[in-house]
Amino acid sequence: MFTGIVTDVGEILALDHRGDLRARIGTSYDISGIEIGASIASDGVCLTVVDKGTDPQGWYDVDISAETVSLTNLGGWTVGSRVNLERPLKVGDELGGHIVSGHVDGVARIVAMEDEGDSTRVTLEAPADLARFIAPKGSVALNGTSLTVNEVDGPRFGINFIPHTKAVTTWGAAQVGDLVNLEVDTMARYVARLQDAS
Repeated sequence: MFTGIVTDVGEILALDHRGDLRARIGTSYDISGIEIGASIASDGVCLTVVDKGTDPQGWYDVDISAETVSLTNLGGWTVGSRVNLERPLKVGDELGGHIVSGHVDGVARIVAMEDEGDSTRVTLEAPADLARFIAPKGSVALNGTSLTVNEVDGPRFGINFIPHTKAVTTWGAAQVGDLVNLEVDTMARYVARLQDAS
């Protein structure tokens, strides 16, 4: 489990298509504290560490299945891409965002951006089958970042990025047309399931 509070911005150092996609991600995390088999959310996708090292900098490798590539924006990673990273929640950690599983539901697209003071208002379009899980003042995880929904209009919804979020995540470089990993709030999914069953 994760919180959607990004704690590092990594960099894709290498990509190797070998049946599955293997990615090497550079990080400022203490590599000695990362175990093989550990989970790290990378742009919101829970990935398993399969190798690690410190030359020429701290890095870890992950294998990404064809299914994960097809359901996320990870297929668009290139060497040099910057990636939002989060280590898993530990018992006793502060829950600053919301409960995030790292199981991406689909991909949304940025359709508009507008600066409002120092913040940036972003409008995204979700896949139609996921739009019903997104509600005003509800939570979503976008590329692994916990965010509050401002408004919803059909499949489109708006969020705001404050300067701090833009500075400590990859969101400062976002552009119209970008594809974004979307994880809807787990509680919204369960509420919808209960309504469908009644």
